[in-house]
Amino acid sequence: MKLVVIGFGQCGSRIADEFSRLNRKAISNRGIEITPGIFAVNTDAADLSGLTSIKADYQHRILIGGRKTGGHGVGKINELGAEVAREDADKIVDALRTTKRFYDTDGFLLIASAAGGTGSGSIPIIAQHIKERYMDKPLYGLIVLPFEHEEQNEERTVYNTAVCLKSIYSVADAVILVDNQRYVRKDFSLKNNLDKINSLIAAPFYNLLCAGEEKKAAHVGAKTLDAGDIIQTLLGWTVIGYGESKIERFSLFGSKGGFRDKSSQTHKAVQAMDAAISEISTRCNPKDASRAMYLITAPAKDINMDMIKEMGDWMRDMA
Repeated sequence: MKLVVIGFGQCGSRIADEFSRLNRKAISNRGIEITPGIFAVNTDAADLSGLTSIKADYQHRILIGGRKTGGHGVGKINELGAEVAREDADKIVDALRTTKRFYDTDGFLLIASAAGGTGSGSIPIIAQHIKERYMDKPLYGLIVLPFEHEEQNEERTVYNTAVCLKSIYSVADAVILVDNQRYVRKDFSLKNNLDKINSLIAAPFYNLLCAGEEKKAAHVGAKTLDAGDIIQTLLGWTVIGYGESKIERFSLFGSKGGFRDKSSQTHKAVQAMDAAISEISTRCNPKDASRAMYLITAPAKDINMDMIKEMGDWMRDMA
C-alpha cells in the first residue's frame, strides 16, 4: 500500500519524519516505495528545521500562518491553528500533487497530536479539503493522545483533544488512536524517550505497507495482504499493534520439519500475536471490534497451515 503522509504540528511532523525513514528502509532492503510523498506542516519554523529525513524544501516542509505567528507556533490555541490552516489550505493540498506518481498512491495518512495547537486545529481542516478534492482515495488519521500528566494539569490539553477527536472522526475513513502513555514504560533514557516513542508509533506500519508492494517472487507471500484488504478493514476508531518472536535458525531436535519444530514455530507465532495485542496502540477491549486483520511476516519455510489456523482461532477467541 502506498500512502501520502502528512504530519501536522511538532508531534505529527516528527512522526512523519519516522515514516520517511521507514520508506528509505523499504527502498534499501526491499526495493519498494511505501510512502512516496511525505510532508510536514507547522506554524513553527524551528520545528520544521529540526526534521532530519523529510525533504528540506518549502513544498515538503510547509510553514503556515507565518504572518500571524511570526513562525513561532500558536501556543496550544487550536482555534488559531485551524484558522491559519484554513487560510493556507490550498498551498498544502497543492503541494501533495508534487508526489511522484501521485495518482498511483492508495490513500492519505494524516498525523497529529490531539493535544497541541497547530496539529489538533489544522488536521481536520486539511482532511476536509483533501476529502473534497480526492474523494476516491481513503483518508486515515493517526492521532496521538496526550501524556497522563498533560491530561491532569492542562485544561487546554483536554479541550484540544476532545475537539480534535470529534472533528477528525467526522471526516476520516478511519482514526488510528495512539496513547503516548503506553510507550513511556519502555526502558529508554529521558533524553531519547520522545524520539523512541515516535519510532515505536511508526514501526507497526512497515510490514503492513510493504506486504502488498512486494515484487520479488521470493518475498511474495502465499496469501498476500494488499491495499484492498487494508481499505476494507480500516474503518472508524482503530488501533494497531506489533509483536515479534525470534525463530531458531537451527533445529535442536535433528532435522527440520519434525513435530517438535512445527509446534515450536506455532508457539512462537502465537507469542508474537500476544505481544502485538499487549502492545496495542491504545487500551481497548478487542471484543468491541467489528473487524480485525493480522499479518504474519516470516520466512516461508517457517510458516505452516497449523500455525495460521492456531493464530486465526486465537484472534477469534480474543475478539
